[in-house]
Amino acid sequence: MKPFSHLIITFQQDTRSEIRVRMAHPMIAQCCTELMAEAGVTRSDTARNFLTHLCRDEVPPFLLGFIKDMLTKREMTIKENKNTTEEHHWGPKRTEEEQEKFSRLILDIQKKEGKNESASVLKLASNTFDQNPFFPQALARFYCMELKDYNQAELWASRAKKRDPQNSFIADTLGQVHKSHLKYTESHVDPKKILQLATKAINAFKDEEQLAENEQGTDMKEDGKTKVTRNFNTSGQFGYLQVCNLVYDLLVSQNETWRKVLTKAVPINSVLELLGDKKLLRFNDLINSLRDEVAKKCDFLDKYLSYSKRDMNKDDPSYRYEDLAECYRKYVRKEKGADVIRKLEQNVVDTSSGRLACIDREYSESALKEIITQWEEICLRKDSVTALVNYIFAHVMLMNRRAVLPHECKSLMAFKKKMPLSADDSPECHMLALLLYWPTNDEGNYASVSQLIECMRLSYEQAYKKHLRSRHLCPLFFIGKAQGLNRIVHRKILEGLFERNNDTIQDWSRENIFKDPMVQDRLLKVDGVVRNYRLYATVGDTVIQVDANRRNSLWKHRQVSFYLGFTIRGPVAFGIQTKTAEKGNIL
Repeated sequence: MKPFSHLIITFQQDTRSEIRVRMAHPMIAQCCTELMAEAGVTRSDTARNFLTHLCRDEVPPFLLGFIKDMLTKREMTIKENKNTTEEHHWGPKRTEEEQEKFSRLILDIQKKEGKNESASVLKLASNTFDQNPFFPQALARFYCMELKDYNQAELWASRAKKRDPQNSFIADTLGQVHKSHLKYTESHVDPKKILQLATKAINAFKDEEQLAENEQGTDMKEDGKTKVTRNFNTSGQFGYLQVCNLVYDLLVSQNETWRKVLTKAVPINSVLELLGDKKLLRFNDLINSLRDEVAKKCDFLDKYLSYSKRDMNKDDPSYRYEDLAECYRKYVRKEKGADVIRKLEQNVVDTSSGRLACIDREYSESALKEIITQWEEICLRKDSVTALVNYIFAHVMLMNRRAVLPHECKSLMAFKKKMPLSADDSPECHMLALLLYWPTNDEGNYASVSQLIECMRLSYEQAYKKHLRSRHLCPLFFIGKAQGLNRIVHRKILEGLFERNNDTIQDWSRENIFKDPMVQDRLLKVDGVVRNYRLYATVGDTVIQVDANRRNSLWKHRQVSFYLGFTIRGPVAFGIQTKTAEKGNIL
């Protein structure tokens, strides 16, 4: 290797591993790559030689992992969101992380040598490793995003799917290819062509959605090893809504009649002459399914985004909120609250309490009052715990706004008669029960609180754990200083109080919001104790175990106080502070 031996080093990770060779420093490697390119040895040539000469026989796992990272690993970059002061339905927009489109090597080859060379390297890798799905997946994405060759993109996305047919994340690529093809279709194209592309995209995303449901955290293959999928894949459902947005925009821009057809205001067979093509009737099943499917997926994703986020310090990408709201507005809701009120009047509303748990961020005060009236009538007509919960939560939302209520909430006694709840009742029902029954120092009905918490966690595991696994659960409500329904405080109310004195709200993980005097004045302080790295709320002689928002607050045995919030899984302590032994003051 002389005279270049001083540029490389050899090393052995342990006594059992093979001796490996690498450049002494990344900057040296970068300079060598640039010098070789100047001499006519391009990056793509080097990559092809590497794949051709070092990957002839069986490739060891460590080398396959290196090649996979080199050709498919996408680095994260920070994206500044220009609309940082604009707030969407689920919270303020912030600086976001996003992945590069492709690996750094593929991007460098594209920049220095052209797109076709990048595709050539990925194609060679796909053919060399003919069982690996990740190389054809990357190649399909490149054909789709850079070369706009949708036929080749579909071909390689299908091959990737065949190589790992149970992997929903691999299946997503085929749907994305069809969606991109639809997105870049000219607005004046024949409606039949639009609906044909939409059908292919929708079928691909529905297949992906079913695969995601089947995974349930079970083993998935990756590079010949076994891996547990931590994240539930929602890309199929989001992709479906994005396709529906495109279909709506493309068709309505050609003919306003499509607006009524897509929202099921009129059947397509009654307006074929206005649409100018009787052959469109063959898409009747697809068109009839869109509005109901949009409503169903929006309901699920609304709860998914309201109840959780990517992790404690990261929000979901802002485009997901925007696509969801836009699609719901186009297909389902014309005016705020109007669709829900209509369904309530017809007694066909979905009685899951999750949607109304966050209703204050969607509907006007007048719409809320009308919804309360309709829920009351439903409660009188049928014996439903979830209907009671929706009715009571709607009251809570109005009370949080300091609004004048249309009448007193008459269902509290009826709800209390439903006690005790079972694990089969929804987590929202258990949350309301805990918010109402959580004891204070002058109350003695705390014997069943621990049982309520356990039932809520079991209910959460049945209803949401599969879909929210690995995600950080957001607080929905807090216990305030008032009594009855008035002591239930929604998270958005606290954020509104905090934002009066701050330009942007801090991450909940930092808990700066609980240092604000207006927030402190609204919430009840709960006493507790930390022991054996667990937190217990203390009420009289009873201790109740609760989770802590910041686990690093549990390192030391001590007397504490905190504010009590509730996620969809159960009670969580926020703003944990040490109490002095003498007077109970906060340190």
